Amino acid sequence: MTATLKPTVVELSKLVQFAERGIVSKTVFESPSLKLVHFSFEPGQALSEHSAPFDAVIHVLEGSATVKLGGVDHDARPGALYVMPAGLPHALTAKEKFVFLLTMVKGPAPVGLK
Repeated sequence: MTATLKPTVVELSKLVQFAERGIVSKTVFESPSLKLVHFSFEPGQALSEHSAPFDAVIHVLEGSATVKLGGVDHDARPGALYVMPAGLPHALTAKEKFVFLLTMVKGPAPVGLK
């Protein structure tokens, strides 16, 4: 365990906040190797296609959206995980109020999910 890293407890449901015609993002946790960001989208809000230099995971908490990964659309629903390798083009469009947790791995790439 890193000497400067302390345990963090967050109630994700208390972070949900919607903005008319906007996207609300809140950094939940950040360390040199990991960043967690909580997102809340109004219906119709979108993130245009982009890529990131880090491996990342979208964990859907509420609502539904279309998540596009590498040109393939996925119907995102609560409980789903979308693992995105670094450099993968991705985009997102909320169909209804949509909440997810984004985990970015800034350190060495993980071996895989079990």
